[in-house]
Amino acid sequence: MYAVIKTGGKQYRVQPGDVIVVEKLDGDAGSDVSFGEVMMLGGDKGVTLGAPLIKGASVAATLVETRKGEKIKIFKKIRRQGYRRTNGHRQMESVLRITGIEGDGQSAKWDGKAEVLTKAEMNARARGLAPRVEAEPKKAPKAKAEAAPAETAEAPAKKAPAKKAAAPKAEAKTEAKAPAKKAPAKKAAPKADKE
Repeated sequence: MYAVIKTGGKQYRVQPGDVIVVEKLDGDAGSDVSFGEVMMLGGDKGVTLGAPLIKGASVAATLVETRKGEKIKIFKKIRRQGYRRTNGHRQMESVLRITGIEGDGQSAKWDGKAEVLTKAEMNARARGLAPRVEAEPKKAPKAKAEAAPAETAEAPAKKAPAKKAAAPKAEAKTEAKAPAKKAPAKKAAPKADKE
């Protein structure tokens, strides 16, 4: 199920579990946000359009963080007058995790947990560059934990693979330094006498 919502003068197509970046919203990290301006719903029953909004429909989200966006450069110039001005601006923006959609007799929820991540980590994950953090294995009860060291002591220790022997460098250097056979030098032709 998906929905099209309106916030900050823009429209966003969202579904449960999506992370979106919108204009700045009031609230602290981790607070819940609800959007009542739902313009369209889509799901198993088909598409429902609002005129302009769907009554009773809402989208729930969790505010992950409020941060500054990318820098926008402002450059002014008047040609042939020696006038050049450079300025910059970073707009405040909010990062949201969509947790649920309700309306038109349908509902969809996201069962995950909204984590607060830095922008660098979020961008790395979006490009598939960040390492996935696996859940830590559950610790065994003390009775099993005491037996574990004895088992590991009995197990044969794995040996590190032996490194290949490097080729002797001294021989390679002597071969390179060995003088190559030179071709006999050609003698210059005798100059003709001018008369």
